[in-house]
Amino acid sequence: MEAKIGRFFDSVGGFFKGEDQIPWCDRDIIVGCERDVAEAANGGSDELKSESIMRLSWALVHSRQPEDVQRGIAMLEASLANTNTPLQQREKLYLLAVGYYRSGQYSKSLQFVQQCLEIVPDWRQALTLKKTVESRITKDGVIGIGITATAVGLLAGGVAAALARKK
Repeated sequence: MEAKIGRFFDSVGGFFKGEDQIPWCDRDIIVGCERDVAEAANGGSDELKSESIMRLSWALVHSRQPEDVQRGIAMLEASLANTNTPLQQREKLYLLAVGYYRSGQYSKSLQFVQQCLEIVPDWRQALTLKKTVESRITKDGVIGIGITATAVGLLAGGVAAALARKK
């Protein structure tokens, strides 16, 4: 019984903390990817340049720093038009969905993950992200309703108290 109660409180705590399964990327990895991009730009093949830019984009959208995430989103959006294969498009759409999720733009994230799933409907990673985004949208809605209900309750209580004082 205690184990069930513990799991319940852990799941409720995870719900309100907004935990997800998307990995984070440390600053030293980003610096290494930036170095790889610079080296590829100095005489590397186009394929090497493209691969190093994708690795950097991945690292940026998985960063804990909002400015890195925004930079990753900008890089991906700029390169999306130059996508040659459905695989590349799928990867870029997925990373854009991660970036928008990390930046708190959940509806945009959901749009990109749905576009990704149009290309590969059974891609487990995208399906997991879609579920995570939808859960976050639902959680934010529940919290918003709770805040609104509390505010209305406080307002009604204040009005009732003011009316009681006048009598």
